[in-house]
Amino acid sequence: MLYQHTQIGVTVIVSFVLAIVLILSILVADPATIPIAVYLTILTIFVVALSIFSRLTVRVCTDQVEVYFGFGLFTRRFALIEIDAVECVRNPWYYGWGIRLTPDGWMYNVSGLEAVQLQLASGKRFRIGTDEPVPLKSAIDRAKRIALD
Repeated sequence: MLYQHTQIGVTVIVSFVLAIVLILSILVADPATIPIAVYLTILTIFVVALSIFSRLTVRVCTDQVEVYFGFGLFTRRFALIEIDAVECVRNPWYYGWGIRLTPDGWMYNVSGLEAVQLQLASGKRFRIGTDEPVPLKSAIDRAKRIALD
């Protein structure tokens, strides 16, 4: 493995935790308003989403780039031979976080505006949100050079 980095989505974590606290406080303040099963369902969804979308891991190996959220439920892999170009880019604020289809293609992001864009041989693009755009781009470029040798 040439590169591995896990970025923690602090804003995502804080947002989900605040939402969970709000739901719990409503439940405690007035439990009869909504059935307990509804509260538990909503809380379960938020806790699962928190565990999935709180961190993003990127791995660059000698044959592929792998990107996944949390424990790997949402994973994308790109063979190095299908990557035509790599560039550091800045996302507009309204692209947000999570898994998004943007005008620039699909994007995985947990925090910030910096990203690395993969231009694929198919013509499609994929953005990887990262707080280390230059090291990630360098690792992909290095892996592509190694793969060509």
